Amino acid sequence: MPIKTSKDKSKTKGLGRGINALIPDDDDVKEKVVVKEVVKEVVKEVPADTKIKLSLIEPNKEQPRKAFDEDALIELSESIKQYGVLQPLLVQKKDDYYEIIAGERRWRASKLAGLKEVPVIIKDYSTQEVMEIALIENIQREDLNPIEEAQAYQRLIKDYRLKQDEVAEKVSKSRAAITNSLRLLKLDPRVQDMVMEGKLSNGHARAIITIEDGEKQFMIAQRIFDEKLSVREVEKLMKTIDQPMKLPKEKPENDFIYRDLEEKMKHIMGTQVVIKNKTRDKGKIEIEYYSQQELERIYEMLQKLQ
Repeated sequence: MPIKTSKDKSKTKGLGRGINALIPDDDDVKEKVVVKEVVKEVVKEVPADTKIKLSLIEPNKEQPRKAFDEDALIELSESIKQYGVLQPLLVQKKDDYYEIIAGERRWRASKLAGLKEVPVIIKDYSTQEVMEIALIENIQREDLNPIEEAQAYQRLIKDYRLKQDEVAEKVSKSRAAITNSLRLLKLDPRVQDMVMEGKLSNGHARAIITIEDGEKQFMIAQRIFDEKLSVREVEKLMKTIDQPMKLPKEKPENDFIYRDLEEKMKHIMGTQVVIKNKTRDKGKIEIEYYSQQELERIYEMLQKLQ
């Protein structure tokens, strides 16, 4: 069943089904030359007999995706050098150039590969439809980081006054998934940057989102990155983070005597010795050993004291 948008149902037919559904058959375009487009393992045939100079194509400034993996672009460019651009870019005509609706990654890789022109499909969409198509394509290819995805959802809701369930329907996700994604925008901006840079995973971000103090949240995020904590470890940390700190017990007035005895016993035993004095001159002595031979040495030493 095609997905409806706002007022004009015919223009955005099939948005929820994926990027393939956005490129219907055009009777005015000859279909003698086609390429295989694979998205989510679904194969479609789209016309690819139109080529445009790369110099006439520009990316969409409102594209949800902002970060591009340089290594992945180089790898794609090498593939393009060998096989060409197998999937056309989706563009629309502007004043004196063509704006990319879907395929900026292929456009960037084609420039790296030294191509002069690329295959395109030219369509005419509204600003909202362009935003929706770009978002759907990136989500299908898992190209967006969690923050970019959340920002795209927020724009659809804020700028185009869509409800969360309408956004969910368009991108074929649950409403709960949209809600959870939007919650990431409540993170401290510095933490959001860490997520975008790949220093924190989506799971890490969700685990610390309940920390309302931005400075404290950022400090925890830095600790996660520095100590390479797993999501499970962060969840355990969050359970104890708001618990009041235990105040250290006051040391007895004569504690210095025990510390002096501790040092003397360390010298005699030749190993670490800890005296834990309690109240009323009671306590215990802990003697550490680091091997079986050392244990036997300490035992023999104590035997001689009998």
